[in-house]
Amino acid sequence: MGHAGMAATAVRYLRSVGAPTATEPFDALPRPDLRAVGDDDRLPVDPGEFRRVLGHFATGVTVVTAYDEMGPAGFACQSFASLSLDPPLIAFMVGRTSTTWPRIAGAGAFCVNILGAHQGDLCRAFAVSGADKFAGVPYDRAPVTGSPRLESVPAWIDCTIQAVHTGGDHLIIVGRVAALGAAAEGAPLLFHRGRFGYLAE
Repeated sequence: MGHAGMAATAVRYLRSVGAPTATEPFDALPRPDLRAVGDDDRLPVDPGEFRRVLGHFATGVTVVTAYDEMGPAGFACQSFASLSLDPPLIAFMVGRTSTTWPRIAGAGAFCVNILGAHQGDLCRAFAVSGADKFAGVPYDRAPVTGSPRLESVPAWIDCTIQAVHTGGDHLIIVGRVAALGAAAEGAPLLFHRGRFGYLAE
């Protein structure tokens, strides 16, 4: 039996069992609604309790910066991590309601400035929404992307945007490392249970 004969046999079988064929219309399944967070995604956890418990995890503190046609932009970020060695990737998380993220996304690149123990005030300045965060803040330009590299930070990572993923009410940004550097010395600024801290000797 040739291909044409097998096709005709298949069509006859489908018609005999009442299945739709290519010549007969059928109703497709409805497309799912696109959404960020649905009611069925929310666990029965109080937001305040969630923050309190997760606050026990100590993190470093960074300022993520970019440079677009409007000038420098940046925000304080503690949700930062190394992701991959080969290729060299890092990641940070930003809230969907961030007004700074669209500027970073438009620039297509950013610099992660890792803050030192003495830079709590600098972190607070970049955590304020709507203010001129760069007022009085000295910086130069990162060597590859030109993103602001803050003066006197212990370390910096110059990146291009590799990918953006959704994560509930946040976005997960993956950056490809283009250049990086660190000072010979410098204790990190830490954040734990709502307060800044530093490493004891």
